[in-house]
Amino acid sequence: MSAAEVQQILLAEFELPDFHPEAPGTDAVYGFVVRERGACILVDTGIGAGNASIDRWYKPRRVDLVHALGEVGVSVGEITAVVNTHLHFDHCGNNRLFPDVPIFVQAAELEAARLPRYTVLEWVDFPGANYVPLQGAHSLSGNVQLLPTPGHTPGHQSLLVRSQEWIDVIVGQAAYTAAEFRLFCRRHDQDAAALNRCIESNGTWSREAYVASLEALERVHADRAFFSHDARVWERGA
Repeated sequence: MSAAEVQQILLAEFELPDFHPEAPGTDAVYGFVVRERGACILVDTGIGAGNASIDRWYKPRRVDLVHALGEVGVSVGEITAVVNTHLHFDHCGNNRLFPDVPIFVQAAELEAARLPRYTVLEWVDFPGANYVPLQGAHSLSGNVQLLPTPGHTPGHQSLLVRSQEWIDVIVGQAAYTAAEFRLFCRRHDQDAAALNRCIESNGTWSREAYVASLEALERVHADRAFFSHDARVWERGA
């Protein structure tokens, strides 16, 4: 395998509590497996078990991560690195399945995760946790680069992946949906109100950083884009 390959996996489905900007309704969270010669990278790990508040508020229907990986032909032991787009509870809940495996996260995100009410801290800090805190862009290989995309959170990051046929970007939650990303990329005046609603509904930590990160992702000129909370794949020109 001379270039990287991206595969999407469903990690969980859950209810949106009343305080969520998109409530009422349901949502899903997706992770990604990025494979290339000699490496198998897992992007995000879903919702963990054992937290009564998360179970009460979100009523998650978890997909067993071992099973989800097996569905795409990967075992837990084959994961050579984990990348967290950010450390909200629905993206880091099974990090603890990977003791000693390097977990790449932006330093600003790791700092934020240790603040009160940011995440489920025991899902972040666990025996054998091997975090690699980053300060900006970082190349995992010649085909996979981590890109800082703050906005949804202080230390959100996305991934640029060069596959055999095209350039992919794992947006994560730098944009909530493919439709939002499409609105931003075309940015007609009549779409401004709809785009603004999308940004507000994504629980944005910093609107200015959010927009700047979307602009940076647009400059990548990716052929495809994948999202943490949308099964649909954005394709250039579609």
